[in-house]
Amino acid sequence: MQQHLTDIADAIEAARRQHRAIPPLTDELPDLALADSVAVQRHNVRRRIADGDRLVGYKLGNIAKVMQEAFGIDQPDYGHLLAGDFLLENRPVHLDRFIEPFAEVEPAFLLKGRLEGPNVTVADVIRATEYVLPAVEIIDSRFTDWRIQIADTLADNGSVGGIVLGTTPRTLSEIDFSTMHGSLRYDDEEVGSGSASAVLGNPIAAIAWVCNELSQYGIAFEPGHVILPGSCLEAVPLKRAATVTAEFNGLGRVQFEAV
Repeated sequence: MQQHLTDIADAIEAARRQHRAIPPLTDELPDLALADSVAVQRHNVRRRIADGDRLVGYKLGNIAKVMQEAFGIDQPDYGHLLAGDFLLENRPVHLDRFIEPFAEVEPAFLLKGRLEGPNVTVADVIRATEYVLPAVEIIDSRFTDWRIQIADTLADNGSVGGIVLGTTPRTLSEIDFSTMHGSLRYDDEEVGSGSASAVLGNPIAAIAWVCNELSQYGIAFEPGHVILPGSCLEAVPLKRAATVTAEFNGLGRVQFEAV
């Protein structure tokens, strides 16, 4: 990888570890190529794995129109999920490990089969899915005030901050995404709600899309991987201590304590 991209990767990783924001890359590099952003993302993932972490899946972000409008992004992003990003349900989640976190609500897919694009279909995704779980993804940009463009968020591993999975697995035959709604509560206050159909019409289709998109980088989804297809509601700032609860009709709930 070119030295200037290595320097960018070093700056982003330092920001992540030190919980401090840095200026967006596109402030000084408005024409930063997406391929270079992906190279930065993959460099930092390899660094974390070399340090003892483990790749356990992938995420798709900014898939819903409300998310693109909220963050000024005109196309989806994606990132790697590492074991160190996962937090336990019903346990304290310390907000000081983040910079400016937001909470998202989405179904998480646990795979039993391998998916490799291009030309992955919805039928392939259905066949490869073992279970679906309720999940909260905490997104956290390493860039100041979330002033991001697509090149920034790709370099920043899709703004992954943390993931909390629920423990009520459902098979796809038990789920109807066309009628599924998700909601997010802080203590007893509902702070957001949305439909699973906001995720590219259906989360299954979103997974097929991102698998095909990532195939250009030689990335495949493996058995045991967790795939996050995108939030069904606009991300909500997570700035205060609260009991955070995400709930889906037909899928269950996931809860944790933000402290």
